[in-house]
Amino acid sequence: MNARRRRAPKVNPRYARFRVRLGRSGIHSWGVFALEDIPAGQRVMEYRGRRLSIQQAVDLKPPFDRYVVRLSRRWMLDGRIGGSGAERVNHSCDPNLSWRRERGHIFFVSRRRIRAGEELTLRYQYPVKVRRVPCRCGSPKCRGTLRYLVS
Repeated sequence: MNARRRRAPKVNPRYARFRVRLGRSGIHSWGVFALEDIPAGQRVMEYRGRRLSIQQAVDLKPPFDRYVVRLSRRWMLDGRIGGSGAERVNHSCDPNLSWRRERGHIFFVSRRRIRAGEELTLRYQYPVKVRRVPCRCGSPKCRGTLRYLVS
């Protein structure tokens, strides 16, 4: 029997401004880690993926909606397809990144200095139609739950 081996996901260096790598995360599955110090206020990486209309994104059922991010009032990005690796940034209640929309692109920007070896984290923001999911970020500021889309 010829079983297909899943390759570990990677960060596309074309969309990262600093050296980062994917690795196993203590928060959830895979995470993105800094390989060098990153100063505060810098673009770290771009979120890329297949462009979907709002209706196409709404039609996705869990777990396929996991990497979908709003790009504009009309468009969403699906990081599963053609993603840059930024889709693997995990949630934290005390994140070191924030996101910024600029001219049809989504960039993750450092909120503070990030040290080499530190996992990159972002506060997930979901629409109103949500259910509670326990948060595992481990931050002293953890609010205990994160919000996750429901079908």
